[in-house]
Amino acid sequence: MASATLLKSSFLPKKSEWGVTRQLAAPRPATVSMVVVRASAYADELVKTAKTIASPGRGILAMDESNATCGKRLASIGLENTEANRQAYRTLLVTAPGLGQYISGAILFEETLYQSATDGRKIVDILTEQGIVPGIKVDKGLVPLAGSNDESWCQGLDGLAAREAAYYQQGARFAKWRTVVSIPNGPSELAVKEAAWGLARYAAISQDNGLVPIVEPEILLDGEHGIDRTFEVAQKVWAETFFAMAENNVMFEGILLKPSMVTPGAEAKDRATPEQVAEYTLKLLHRRIPPAVPGIMFLSGGQSEVEATQNLNAMNQGPNPWHVSFSYARALQNTCLKTWGGQPENVKAAQDALLLRAKANSLAQLGKYTSDGEAAEAKEGMFVKNYSY
Repeated sequence: MASATLLKSSFLPKKSEWGVTRQLAAPRPATVSMVVVRASAYADELVKTAKTIASPGRGILAMDESNATCGKRLASIGLENTEANRQAYRTLLVTAPGLGQYISGAILFEETLYQSATDGRKIVDILTEQGIVPGIKVDKGLVPLAGSNDESWCQGLDGLAAREAAYYQQGARFAKWRTVVSIPNGPSELAVKEAAWGLARYAAISQDNGLVPIVEPEILLDGEHGIDRTFEVAQKVWAETFFAMAENNVMFEGILLKPSMVTPGAEAKDRATPEQVAEYTLKLLHRRIPPAVPGIMFLSGGQSEVEATQNLNAMNQGPNPWHVSFSYARALQNTCLKTWGGQPENVKAAQDALLLRAKANSLAQLGKYTSDGEAAEAKEGMFVKNYSY
């Protein structure tokens, strides 16, 4: 009763005192703190950048593999993991003629952001000349999550603001932070909340430093579960993520989402058709994603090159309130890398392979792709159990 009396006497003055109370209360910060909306100094630029990346017929080339992971890719074609070999491969990718027709953004590893191509030009400048927005991977990777069911959390918030300010000065205009949720391991409530909060803090810090945050809550393909279980988990993860971003005053018009498609687990007995993947994934988008988000840039997550393109195409057979597109790494690079094989004389053929895949996904973003004429190699799955990079 004491609390009720206090509230009544403090906040419900007599009618004759209304004007006086308003006048006295107006300057007090407490009366306006609940309605203040944080607006980044970069707000207009963030919206413009996000819309540029989410432009019709274009998507993102994810070439942000760490040096260790890049080394694994190079080893697959018999090359040593040296800076010179990494530079040669990255130069091949960014100098593919006309790449900007299909690619609007490229996610880089820190080494690449500061790296020059083999001809001496800065890689950032080459991308910009192609009309491709340079981006940067900013997370510091996955580590064990104490108290969970053998799950992970993503580190990298310490010092993030200072690093991103430097990346902006170097020419980056968007960022990427990947965290994962494992269905076979639960996922636990702790892991879901940790993933969502980490993504939200990263997104807020990125916007404060002029970088459009790509928010990547990846539901790992590992497991024997069916598509309905994936849908159920993804609903929870996306709900927690957008709630946490709202709590952190993230401006949704200035983000891009990089989620997994809703598919069965990689080891499930029942496979899903592109039409089923599209149906489940679009249903999830409509239930969980605000229309203010400009772009949904799907990851391929170990799907084959053709499978990732077919699924994206199926999602674009009707109008969507968002730009539904791609942010692929292996699903754009796999055939390209094998074609190159580390041989200078194969650079043009490798670039042609990259452009072929980029064009296929550009058509899929427009809902105009057909798989006629696709090579058998492009249909081979690339799922790796417990994949990390």
